Amino acid sequence: MIATKGLRPRIGRWCLCALAFCAMDGAVAASLTVAVDGDGVRLEGAVVSLHSPAARAAVRPMSAEMDQRQAEFVPNVLPVTTGSRVVFPNGDNLHHHIYSFSPAQRFELPLFGDRQAPPVLFDTPGVVELGCNIHDGMLGYVVVLDTPYFATTGMSGDARLEAPPGDYTLQVWHERLDDGPGARVTRHVHVESHQVERVTLELEAARPPPLPVEARLRHLQERFRSLERGG
Repeated sequence: MIATKGLRPRIGRWCLCALAFCAMDGAVAASLTVAVDGDGVRLEGAVVSLHSPAARAAVRPMSAEMDQRQAEFVPNVLPVTTGSRVVFPNGDNLHHHIYSFSPAQRFELPLFGDRQAPPVLFDTPGVVELGCNIHDGMLGYVVVLDTPYFATTGMSGDARLEAPPGDYTLQVWHERLDDGPGARVTRHVHVESHQVERVTLELEAARPPPLPVEARLRHLQERFRSLERGG
């Protein structure tokens, strides 16, 4: 199940550098590169997005997929636009029971194995935190955005956005933001040539890595044996 996040030690302040510049050759779109780093380490899995009334009007639904492999969500962070439908195929030889209690979308996909679960509609902006009733270590996020201008930082800590030049609200989300899973850092930006925007993120301490699937299964078997012994 999804653990409730309490106060955890803050491990540093992470700096986010946004470098905006107009596209070459008279193209309409401008390019915005967001680099997330801190303490010499680049931060992967941050969702960055540009918001405005015009951006909201340009949103179109998507079709997306979040797989389940080795008792993990893949990808564990999935940004989509409002109105999108997401399928959750099961790539494991295990059963899963996916659920979310997040206000942006409450749902559950009851116990299923190799059959295809129906797609889930995400029509409200927000962060939807996912868990599995069978595997407590599984944790994933669907980030629903009312803008088509978004990207996720990769291993390099960089993400590139393309949008028409103009005024936007830049939003930055990461699962370790100190204020909880739905928190975002926001800044007003004017996207044009050579614009630089810096944002500081305060993060919670990193969770310990999940146990391998085999170790989790052994742990579950030991719990069952303990219950049988009356423990």
